[in-house]
Parts: sequence; C-alpha cells; structure tokens
Amino acid sequence: MTIEVANRRLKVACPQGQESALLQAAEELNQRITKDNSKGQSLKTPEQAMLMTALNLAHDYLAQQRKFAQEKQALQSQVDLLQQTIEQAVKQPKKHA
Repeated sequence: MTIEVANRRLKVACPQGQESALLQAAEELNQRITKDNSKGQSLKTPEQAMLMTALNLAHDYLAQQRKFAQEKQALQSQVDLLQQTIEQAVKQPKKHA
C-alpha cells in the first residue's frame, strides 16, 4: 500500500483489512508534523521534522500509558472495596421481623 508522509510517498506492507487504519495513522502523523513545524521549531529537513514528531508521539504514548495504569489501579481499588462490602453484607446474620 502507498501512503504519503511529510510529502513523501512510501510503499508499506499492510495487513488486509487494516488499510483504513494505516491511512488514518498517516494522516495523524502528517497533521502532527505540520503542527510541530508551525510551532517555529525551524527544522531544516523532513527527517528532522519526522524525528521530532516521533519523539512527541512517544512522549504522548508513554504519558497515556501512565495515565491508563493509574486509572486501572483506581478502578481496581474500587472493585476491591465493593467486593469487601458485598462479602461483609453476605456474612452478616439476617434479621427476622
């Protein structure tokens, strides 16, 4: 499949059925390259622009991983608390009226 990144045509292998996702990824990359270049970073070559964009993407990815891990831990704490509450409620003797 052929995509365009940083005004360069690239031929890449793509699993069947993933063409749309690859095109979306290429578009996202192009938008980020344009955004990074518009910030006045004075990058001289397309390779420099792609490298800076790759670093920014890696940073964003790692930040999202940390955020996901924190959210997962918070949800697990809530699940544990609910499980303890349910177990305590089940163990309590029932009052007869």
